[in-house]
Amino acid sequence: MADLQLFTSESVTEGHPDKLADAISDAILDACLAGDAKSRVAIETLVTRGLAVVAGELTTGTYVEIADVVRNTIIEVGYDNTDLGFDGHTTGVMLAIQKQSPDIAAGVDTGGAGDQGMMFGYANNETAELMPLPIAIAHRLTKKQAEIRRTHPELGLRPDAKSQVTVAYNADGSPSHIDTLVLSTQHEPRHSHGDVKALVEEYVFAPVLAEFDQYVKSDIIKHVNPTGIFVIGGPQGDTGVTGRKIIVDTYGGYARHGGGAFSGKDPTKVDRSAAYVARYLAKLVVASGLAPKCEIQLAYAIGVAQPVSVRVDTFGTGKEPDVEIAARLKSTFDLTPKGIIELLDLRRPIYRETARNGHFGNPNFPWEDISRAKLLVS
Repeated sequence: MADLQLFTSESVTEGHPDKLADAISDAILDACLAGDAKSRVAIETLVTRGLAVVAGELTTGTYVEIADVVRNTIIEVGYDNTDLGFDGHTTGVMLAIQKQSPDIAAGVDTGGAGDQGMMFGYANNETAELMPLPIAIAHRLTKKQAEIRRTHPELGLRPDAKSQVTVAYNADGSPSHIDTLVLSTQHEPRHSHGDVKALVEEYVFAPVLAEFDQYVKSDIIKHVNPTGIFVIGGPQGDTGVTGRKIIVDTYGGYARHGGGAFSGKDPTKVDRSAAYVARYLAKLVVASGLAPKCEIQLAYAIGVAQPVSVRVDTFGTGKEPDVEIAARLKSTFDLTPKGIIELLDLRRPIYRETARNGHFGNPNFPWEDISRAKLLVS
């Protein structure tokens, strides 16, 4: 046991205030793209008790009743009653939106990147979806909590929740076992701490651990609502802001992050689209058998179409040199903003769903497709 190392990742449910803000921003984006596929959107949302503030840039040829989108998203997430402390039916909506800066638009209109920056993508073979094990389990826990809350409302769980998972790794970097599970979930006032612990054990922990039973090798440390009761949650308990859960959105800290948030941004913003294609490329490298783990870095300059750098790191596990894999990726795929959008078909209203359980690992997202992995095998 002495040579084992621990790694921890977290996830949050769609009812967490920051995720609610992400969902609102992306619901607005989707509404714009549904009416005008070339909409330019960079929307950020702040939610607090009784209020949603939407700000940013928006240039579109369609009309969207933004206040309705905001309220409908809040209700759909589960805040539909004043007893929850936040209710989409009565939430005030404040808008501070302007058109995209013409200085930025000039670079984007010619096919260049909408901003400078670096983006990372990662994949490994620890799970079927080629995601690191800690964040995969953390997402499963929050997904299960949301599922149980919706299908069994009589149990009294509420929308706001977060998970944390610690996995023990062997000296060779392979996962050994699950060490610790943490779940904090909002609940109705009628429940005692013991009630909630029993509910989480039966309806959340047990089914998720059954899915990952090969990693249940010893007694797992479990924490449920460690502070006791958790009745006040969501925007009543904490302000939510778009883009504040970027590590939950990606790889749970297991891989590097360029720093740019995704939610509320249309695909001309490389913060989003290039991070998606970097994940896509990393996943193809692993799926093709070129390496069991791979990290891709892309970097762009504002107004410039081609990436200024494409870097591959297989951490010494690649069957071919990293520079050769990078050259193969560059020769196979068009990594300009226009090329990425066309490759992944990104001008569609597909983004609202990314505010649930992370942007990576969901097989329904186009950047998770591995059908082109054969193109990398010589």
